[in-house]
This record gives sequence, C-alpha cells and structure tokens, in this order.
Amino acid sequence: MGQHEQAATSFSSGVTEEIGALLAPVDAELERRYPGDPGTRQPVHTVYVPADAFGPTTLRDWGDAALDALDTHAPDAASFAAVLGLADDLAVPVHDRVRAKLAREPVEDLRVDFEDGYGPRPDAEEDEAAVRAARTVAAAYADGTAAPCMGIRMKCMEAAVRDRGIRTLDLFLTTLLDSGPLPEGLVLTLPKVTYTAQVTAMARLLEAFERTHGLDAGRLGFEIQIETSQSILGPDGTATVARMIDAAQGRATGLHYGTFDYSACLGVAAAHQASDHPAADHAKAVMQVAAAGTGVRVSDGSTNVLPVGPTARVHDAWRLHYGLTRRALSRAYYQGWDMHPAHIPTRYAAVFAFYRESFERAAARLAAYANRTGGDVMDEPATAKALSGHLLRGLECGALDNGEVARLSGLTRADLETYARPRRAELGGGRGA
Repeated sequence: MGQHEQAATSFSSGVTEEIGALLAPVDAELERRYPGDPGTRQPVHTVYVPADAFGPTTLRDWGDAALDALDTHAPDAASFAAVLGLADDLAVPVHDRVRAKLAREPVEDLRVDFEDGYGPRPDAEEDEAAVRAARTVAAAYADGTAAPCMGIRMKCMEAAVRDRGIRTLDLFLTTLLDSGPLPEGLVLTLPKVTYTAQVTAMARLLEAFERTHGLDAGRLGFEIQIETSQSILGPDGTATVARMIDAAQGRATGLHYGTFDYSACLGVAAAHQASDHPAADHAKAVMQVAAAGTGVRVSDGSTNVLPVGPTARVHDAWRLHYGLTRRALSRAYYQGWDMHPAHIPTRYAAVFAFYRESFERAAARLAAYANRTGGDVMDEPATAKALSGHLLRGLECGALDNGEVARLSGLTRADLETYARPRRAELGGGRGA
C-alpha cells in the first residue's frame, strides 16, 4: 500500500451508526450491571460479635486473645511453621507479620450481631443494645481504633422478626448519624434471604433513610447472606442470587455464604457441615458467577471447630482452619468468617503465605507485561488485571510491602491500580488473544 493510497472499505458510515444505535441499550446495560470491582479494600475476614458482648475494647480484646494463643501454643516462628507446614523461607516472615498484624490491626471487619449470635430479647433490651452499638462504633472511628469495616447484622425480613430487625436498623443508623457523618467503612448485613422481594425491601428501607436525612442516593449498601437453598435456586430453576443482586438496585456490596444454615437447609448431617462440602462448593460457585463483574464481593463461611483446649487440640483446629482458608483463597474467595480470636492467627498466616509465596513470580510477570519484554508466559490484559489485583490484595492486608513490590515489578501502587481496573475495551483482546 502506497503512502497516500486510500484503504478500501465496504461498510458505509450509515451501517456503523445503525449498529451503534442497535447496541446502545446493551452498552448501557453492561455499564449498569457490570461496573467491575469498586476499587475499595476487601477485608480478608469478618468477625461476628453478639451485640451484648460488644464494647469499646472488643477489637483489642480479640487481638490480645489471639496473641496469647500464639504465645501459648506456638511461641516462635519455627513452632508455628511446623504446625502449619510452612516452607522454611516463609516461616519467619509469616510469623513476624502475623504478630505485627495482631498488634496493629487484629480485626479487619467486625459485625455487631443482632441475629443468631444475639437471639430474641425484650424490645427494650435490644433497643438499648442498638443505640449502644452505634455510639461505640462512632467513638471507635472518631478516636482511630475502629476496624477498617464495622457495622451490624440485623434480624432477617421474615415475618416473625421483620419489625424488630427494621427497628434495630433504624436505631443503629439514626444514632450513628447523630454522632457525625456515617463512616466510610460502615457495613450492613441482611441475613437469611430467601426471596428477591426481601432484598427489594431492604433497598427501599435504606433509600427512605437517605431521603429522610438528605444523604446522597446510594450512600448505604448492604451484604446479602446466602443461607438458604432458595437463595441459590428458585422454584422456576433460575439462579435466585443473580436476581437478588439486581433487586438491590446497586446497593449490594457482598454475598456472604452461611456454612451451617445452608448445609442444614439441604439436610447435610451436622458432622459433615463444612465449607468444603460439595453442597458448599456448589453454592459458592453459583454466587461467584452471579457476582462476577458486578462489583459485589463473595465471602466464604466459617468453621465451627474452635482452637481451644490442650495444645494438641489447638494445633489440629489451626491446621483445619489454615487448610480451609488456603483452599478458599485458591478458589478466589478472598474473605471468610472467623468465629473465635484464636482463629485469627491462622487466618492471617494463610493469607500472608498465599500472597508471599507467589508475589515474586506475579511481580516479574507483570513487569514483563508492562515493559513488553516477553518471557516464558505471554500474558493478556485480563491476566495483567489478575496479577496486579493479586499484588494489591497482598499490600492491603499487610502480606506485602510497597517497597518490595515496587523493587521487583518496577511499578508504583498507582500503576498497579491502573492495571487492576482497566477500561472494558482494554480487556477485549491481548497479545495472545
């Protein structure tokens, strides 16, 4: 083709415009339904504390109890690594980072529980607990001692407890707002959802609260707990959880799997109710596909095997919890529930080991992609997104340091965020597509 030769085409501009008009509704629908990851930090776990047991020192109490468990049952890096089977090169960095995390930020996400962990109480007692919880949360954010994420789990939308749950939500939010602006880390959890109308109801409650107090529309979001078979598969055979995300009208922030309620709903015997049961894997796989691209995060459930008692029993429970957490991470469930302070050391050990054992390879691959230098793997934009997302998650939880990631990748944190959240068009094809 000569320098000034005009390339021949067959489609008229009218055809292109016609196609654009035809697909405009689809373009808008893609942007609305699949905005991608919100770009905010996702906590690695959620801790549930009954409302009557929650107070100003709860976060520090959990951290101190977790440190005490380490000191008692694995007082040094070698003993902790031996229990969990950590590689020699990970033993010291993981142990040291776990101890530092427990001292600095023992809990990443705390939910004051007014549901199963609290149970039915006289109305006056729950009213008082809701107000007290809001004031305690507000004070923690004001003095800098709050967890990155904090909030409440209310009672569900079923008829028997609906009014009580709504009142508790109202008391908590109203008292919290009276104490100052709502904290950025505020999280609300709606449990035992079975029908999409219950999600719609929650969205309308939050819309009404925003309207009453002049808050920005959409300021309040909530997590949907998946604890019943009806939330996975509807009576017409459709994936109900996908409809629930839509029914939340952009307010759904997470899907949290409830290990024991869901297992019991399916008739799984108590001895076999666990987050690695095939029924659990199916439910979480459906949740994961339904949430993909929507900005709604998926969380695994918990284990009810507590690390308490003699050291041998604690070690057995630690190995179980560590293995389940690593299993979840490999399946891209980056969050789970922890039921006891002594679970926290193995939560962080599993998370830190997961990111540290692979970050050098991830950083090298991302550097090769960014510099177009090639290598033994030909990565595409979607893989660059996954690699940078992996590194960012490691940085956010404390598994990695900015300096070591920058040294190995040659990229700043801002660079990582750019690769982790590309525009939709950039994912359409890569060098090996």
